[in-house]
Amino acid sequence: MGLGQKRNTLINPLAAQAMEKFKYEVANELGIQIPQSGYYGNMTTRDTGAIGGHMVRKMIEAYQNSLVQQ
Repeated sequence: MGLGQKRNTLINPLAAQAMEKFKYEVANELGIQIPQSGYYGNMTTRDTGAIGGHMVRKMIEAYQNSLVQQ
C-alpha cells in the first residue's frame, strides 16, 4: 500500500508516533531494516508480516499482563 493510502486508523491519533517507534523497536529485535525513507514497497511481505505479527503478539502480552495486575 502506498503512502497516503491508510486503511487502518488509530483510535487515539496521538498514539501514531508511539506506534511508529514501537514498529522500529520490533524490527530491530527481529534484525529487519526498515527503510529510512518510510517506503515499504521494497520490503518483502514476509518481513513486514513478521514485524506486524510480532507487534500484535507484544500488545496482546502487555494487555494480558495488565489484566493479571488488576
